[in-house]
Amino acid sequence: ALSGPFEQFGNQARVGFQLGMEYYTKGTMKLIGRPVEIIVKDSQIKPAVGKQLLTEAYKDDKVDLAVGPTSSAVAMAMLPVPMEFKKVLVVEPAVSDTITGKDSNRYVFKTSRNSSHDAIGNALVLARPGVSIATVAQDYTFGHTFVEKYKKAAEAKGAKIVIEEFLPIKTVDFTASSQRIIKAMKDLKGEKYLFLNWAGKGNPLKKFHAMKLDKKYGIKLTTGGNIIPALKGYKPFAGMEGSGYYYHTNPDNKMNDWLIAEHKKRFKGMPPDFFTCGGFAAAMFVTEAIKKAGSTDTEALIAAMEGLEWMTPKGKMIMRKEDHQALQSMFHFKLKVDPDVAWAVPELVKVQAIEDLNIPLTR
Repeated sequence: ALSGPFEQFGNQARVGFQLGMEYYTKGTMKLIGRPVEIIVKDSQIKPAVGKQLLTEAYKDDKVDLAVGPTSSAVAMAMLPVPMEFKKVLVVEPAVSDTITGKDSNRYVFKTSRNSSHDAIGNALVLARPGVSIATVAQDYTFGHTFVEKYKKAAEAKGAKIVIEEFLPIKTVDFTASSQRIIKAMKDLKGEKYLFLNWAGKGNPLKKFHAMKLDKKYGIKLTTGGNIIPALKGYKPFAGMEGSGYYYHTNPDNKMNDWLIAEHKKRFKGMPPDFFTCGGFAAAMFVTEAIKKAGSTDTEALIAAMEGLEWMTPKGKMIMRKEDHQALQSMFHFKLKVDPDVAWAVPELVKVQAIEDLNIPLTR
């Protein structure tokens, strides 16, 4: 998605994939003795367009494999296409568990984290007996899947989900939603939270904060990690804890060090972001699989990809054979506000290891 509400995510993934390919090939852009060509297409976050472009890539461009998309709704529309053409689709950075669920197929592999990673990671941070939670999410597969997984994980830890709000992606006025949440939670005893799961524009965190839910009703705002532009809106929330996919200072490994240094060199001192890491991780998966297969033959790639363990800037990932979902760590953070940094900094509290998260099978 190089345009529309998710364009920042799509562009980060595009840059990260390019950097990952350069890193792996040491700048030669050659794999197994063959030059690599990357063709970029913009889904515009439209499922029909995404499906059409993937068909075009396999049929007309004769690509060996495809990587993307950004939106879970677009990814769901794409699922039949890899099976029709018997070509691999590596899903990055779309999140929903449903992408590798019952409607998926053996040609689809997912390097991005799924909603269960977000949900379980954040539940481990916040959920405990005596905690009441309202959730606000977007009204499509990304939001519904997250809330389903989050509710299950939070209630398993003894917390209670009191109200679930699903709103259109383009929502800019959250007044009615806040009123419903206040009505459901104002008289409850104990700790109360509003957990926000939101992608793209709209800045609901800032808008809910302006309503002073904490001061008036004891309802604290909380959310997971996000891209740096969104973290600028997290500055009022010093000390807030959550779980995130990636912040450049959280992992500690040489690959991440290279990514940070190279990204800063190319982009005016800015560090790599959430989905830059994601694109890089997808590139590492693709390159390792092609090297292992010694070919871009689809069946050889599938055999190489299933069960593959590989290194990424955020640490080790494992491509689970049973459902083609990449297992990966998450990062429990606590927000620090530094006047010299334009955004709130998610400082590492704990690495949530693959084993800690116990991500359920998606099919």
